[in-house]
Amino acid sequence: MTGPETLDVARDAIWTIVIVSAPLMVVGLVVGVAVSLVQALTQIQEQTLVFVPKILAIFVTLVLTLPFMADVLHAEMLRISSRITGG
Repeated sequence: MTGPETLDVARDAIWTIVIVSAPLMVVGLVVGVAVSLVQALTQIQEQTLVFVPKILAIFVTLVLTLPFMADVLHAEMLRISSRITGG
């Protein structure tokens, strides 16, 4: 593989990571902001209060988006393996 082909594979891999992790990151961000807003409104300043809702929301999102993530990763693996076998 030449230099540009290697950079293409690396760029595709980074983009795949962004696509796969985006749903979890967005849900974590939204839940974190919502819990922080509730904490600010109620003046409850417990540091560990954020973690339980975040973990539950991310777990539910992971279960729901797992087929999508698997499809994206499978497609990336097929692209990489076709490049390897194609020479």
